[in-house]
Amino acid sequence: MNPVKVGLLGLGTVGGGTANVLARNQEEIARRAGRGIQITHAAARETSFPDVNTEGMTIGTDPFAVVDRPEIDIVVELIGGYEPARELVLRAIDNGKHVVTANKALIAMHGNEIFAAAQRKGVMVAFEAAVAGGIPIIKALREGLAANRIEWVAGIINGTGNFILTEMRDKGRDFAEVLAEAQALGYAEADPTFDVEGIDAAHKLTIIAAIAFGIPLQFDKVYTEGISHVTRADVDYAEQLGYRIKHLGLTRRTARGIELRVHPTLIPHRRLIANVDGVMNAVLVKGDAVGPTLYYGAGAGREPTASAVVADLVDVTRTLTTDPENRVPHLAFQPDALSDIPVLPMEEVETAYYLRMQVEDRPGVLADITRILGDQGISIEAVLQKEPVGSASDVSVIMLTHRVVERRMNQAIERIEALPTVEGRVTRIRMEPLDKDD
Repeated sequence: MNPVKVGLLGLGTVGGGTANVLARNQEEIARRAGRGIQITHAAARETSFPDVNTEGMTIGTDPFAVVDRPEIDIVVELIGGYEPARELVLRAIDNGKHVVTANKALIAMHGNEIFAAAQRKGVMVAFEAAVAGGIPIIKALREGLAANRIEWVAGIINGTGNFILTEMRDKGRDFAEVLAEAQALGYAEADPTFDVEGIDAAHKLTIIAAIAFGIPLQFDKVYTEGISHVTRADVDYAEQLGYRIKHLGLTRRTARGIELRVHPTLIPHRRLIANVDGVMNAVLVKGDAVGPTLYYGAGAGREPTASAVVADLVDVTRTLTTDPENRVPHLAFQPDALSDIPVLPMEEVETAYYLRMQVEDRPGVLADITRILGDQGISIEAVLQKEPVGSASDVSVIMLTHRVVERRMNQAIERIEALPTVEGRVTRIRMEPLDKDD
């Protein structure tokens, strides 16, 4: 049987890795797919790649020329960004070609349009590499856990943020210092906003939630909060209280709607996911039948991400002769069976909290704060008050609360910050137990 012909758009980090993995493991891949998979044409800004196996490829600079070649069966989009990636993918679909992409931003923002176009044309769009790099979380949610009613998914799905928080905890370093090192090491971009402010994780969480709960992709409804306000002191206090701070993406099904949020989160240190360090990723999934399952691995990198791209190529190759109606749906649920269950606004989400505030060191201050919390129906789990440093007249007070609706906590914090004995802003970090009964 003739090999499947692939057009590759982008020969950068992931594109080069994909070419190398395909060439190195071609015999094994053919045994799995049932036929060979060969990149015949590629498009890139340059045409010379000394560290990439380009044997048998015709390389040019026009991606549209690759997409329009009639002999290409599958287009692999590894350019990234919104445009021209969206135009290229839609054109490939319109040409009747299957698509594989690692572009989480594209899927999160335009996936509904892309999947509808693919359904009309009877082609597949595969995107395992768009979430958590080499971890096969999309396949696990879409197929391996298909018997389950997914209750919640929580993930460390951005390696840059996880590296920064790990260094802050293990080496007592400040955020800005570690961010500069992450940029020097290539973990963070020159503009690190997407990583440290949670936008990258929000793209991925949008995709996870759609597959877990059978809802449309809704990136605009993700609550997103970064880690730039987390201090070395917060990391230390959390550790003293038995918690680790992780930049978590969390989506949960509730009776009132779907929670969809990315923010720094205190997790009990005994949880496996709390011990995922450095640039590694992990996704914890709770299903009603299977219970909690954890998926851990490299969330980025040349060959880990290429592993997911090639796995998608194998999947598409296996189904080239399959009736389109009998393929695994793009978002796990049949297109006409997606749910209109609403996404909850953040103020309606219920969670526990870590609060840190600087207060004057005199009697009655703590009583005023606890009274305000009590007025909002917020009960306190633990209090940690630090000794004044030197001749300072203020002290740090740290509180852990029980679960409460965010709207009430917002009101309580506003009143606490208005007290003349409280200096500056109250630091608030949400807490999640992430246990089997959660």
